[in-house]
Amino acid sequence: MQAFRQRAIYVPLLSFLPMLAQAAVLLEAGRLVVSGSLSLGEFFLFNLLLAMLIVPLRSLGMWIGQAQRATAAGERIFEVLDEPEGVEDRPDAGPLPPGPGTIRFEDVSFGYHADRHVLEDVDLDVAAGRTVALIGHTGSGKTTLAALVPRFYDATEGRVLVDGVDVRDVTRRSLRREVGVISQDPFLFSATVRENIAFGASDATDARVVEAARAAQAHEFVEALPDGYETVIGERGVTLSGGQRQRLAIARAILIDPRILVLDDATASVDATTEARIREGLREVMRGRTTIIIAHRLSTIQLADEVVVLEHGRIAARGTQAELLETNAVYRELHQHGLLEGLLEEKIA
Repeated sequence: MQAFRQRAIYVPLLSFLPMLAQAAVLLEAGRLVVSGSLSLGEFFLFNLLLAMLIVPLRSLGMWIGQAQRATAAGERIFEVLDEPEGVEDRPDAGPLPPGPGTIRFEDVSFGYHADRHVLEDVDLDVAAGRTVALIGHTGSGKTTLAALVPRFYDATEGRVLVDGVDVRDVTRRSLRREVGVISQDPFLFSATVRENIAFGASDATDARVVEAARAAQAHEFVEALPDGYETVIGERGVTLSGGQRQRLAIARAILIDPRILVLDDATASVDATTEARIREGLREVMRGRTTIIIAHRLSTIQLADEVVVLEHGRIAARGTQAELLETNAVYRELHQHGLLEGLLEEKIA
């Protein structure tokens, strides 16, 4: 607001005052030319010099406004840069040891605020190589539970173990190198397709990048781009469709070769045809990896070996899809909605 006030004052002022001065000078110079005290050539030369002086004065008003806006923007940037990290490595933290990718939540509770828990006493084991789907109504804690694995947050109570090691006892870099996250809205940089896929594995060869894109069902549309893998996409991948962005994110996850994979509603914003292609890529990236799926679509949940139902931050039920269809109302509701959605898509097709 201060920047705009200063701009509203100085820009008109420093544009109007020089015009008044120029008018006064022209009147006086014109009188001198008429009286013979000043030649016509000297008059034009003086007028030219005066015009060259006025341009910087006009620009000064804009520079004052720009400087004020730059100051305000700089303050905001430094606020972000100086913000303390919520999760830090312990002084004695070491690298994550090798392992198959077993995950265990032991009496885990978590709250974004001390007086209100999002998760309450969660006990959950995910065996290595297994795929578990987390389902539940909005606000039940699905995304929060998955975010504890790469240690985006620390559990308020209890422990999160990866291959028997508390995630707080290892460095964040070594932990997150082994956890691939594919979100509903993946972030892509204003760089080439190859650089976006190789983010996190910058030393990857072109052959490995192409192999990852093929596995993610992305190679075909990448080849159709103007410059193929060297095509520069806009910030956040604005030149690509939602399904194309998702497939590049899957290729990125395949390339870093994590032992654990987290899929956070990865097919929620795409149509049925695109979702089918993405599922093919997901099957490839999930093979042999421990996977946590957060999903609302029945078609995505069918990729899981087991389903965990969360209600109000607690595990309400756990079992196979057939078991939960008989015993759990939340899964039955989701199943019926999925069947209706599938019938509707068939009719539209």
